[in-house]
Amino acid sequence: MFNYTLDNKRYHTLNYEYKKKYHMKVTKISLNANLGCPNIKNNKGCIYCLEKSGSFGGDPKKSLLKQFYDIKEVIDKKWAPCKYIAYFQAGTNTFAPVAYLKKMYEPFLELDDVVGIDIATRSDAISDEVLDYLSELNKKTDLTIELGLQSSKNETLNLINRGHDVDNFVKMVYKLNEKNIKVVVHIINSLPYETEEDMLNTAKLLNTLPIWGVKFHMLAILKGTPLEELYKEKKFKLLTKDEYIDIVIKQLELLRPEIVVHRITSDFGKDDLIAPNFLLKKTNLINDIDKEMKRRDTYQGIYS
Repeated sequence: MFNYTLDNKRYHTLNYEYKKKYHMKVTKISLNANLGCPNIKNNKGCIYCLEKSGSFGGDPKKSLLKQFYDIKEVIDKKWAPCKYIAYFQAGTNTFAPVAYLKKMYEPFLELDDVVGIDIATRSDAISDEVLDYLSELNKKTDLTIELGLQSSKNETLNLINRGHDVDNFVKMVYKLNEKNIKVVVHIINSLPYETEEDMLNTAKLLNTLPIWGVKFHMLAILKGTPLEELYKEKKFKLLTKDEYIDIVIKQLELLRPEIVVHRITSDFGKDDLIAPNFLLKKTNLINDIDKEMKRRDTYQGIYS
């Protein structure tokens, strides 16, 4: 039996982590602060990204608190009683002056049922001044910072127009760790021309870093992105469903068991997705990963 799960999974689940700490269901509410992204502003953005990314969160035309309560009303019908994480998901949520960020985050410190704040951002979008403020915020709430790495291969980061290199990412992870701020890292499997070794090397890098959690993604070809054009022109190979399952399991085996798995696949709407179609059946994919880990009798961290 794997120690870090309550639901018979063989990897360290976020559900386990939250219930261990708060003794009840904790769920995230996705918010859209409409800050945009400096990589889109300055560098045309990552080639896989739709500019409307994050639109699945709250309505940016509404205030953040209004977004929160609108979504909370729906979730309460399913999960209540539970606690909440205010999840600043859309865009780059440190891409503003500190005074503005305080107005975004601090109203949520006053809400009794909000136990934490989760901030999605980029390693090249946290200034020293913002870092100092995040350190203060971390003393007031259960703070998480999410950073996209995507790949540990600089050639891939250049190809996808990521806008920063691996060294920039690693330095920011250590800066956040020095402030005792929890870091969750996003990685993408099946980026153009990457080999299995490249993808496993990304997991190996994460295992050397002081991170709290990881989110796994399968590359999605979305309509209207530069990646769609590249895919149609070059027809680079995407992982099949079985190959994705195999890679994720091998990556999990390389990760320390205390690293929390926040996500093991992604959500995409059928109107935006070109390929691969197996991403439209998220639950099936998660179940198949669980079944294959059981069949192999393997666990997260077995080779870490």
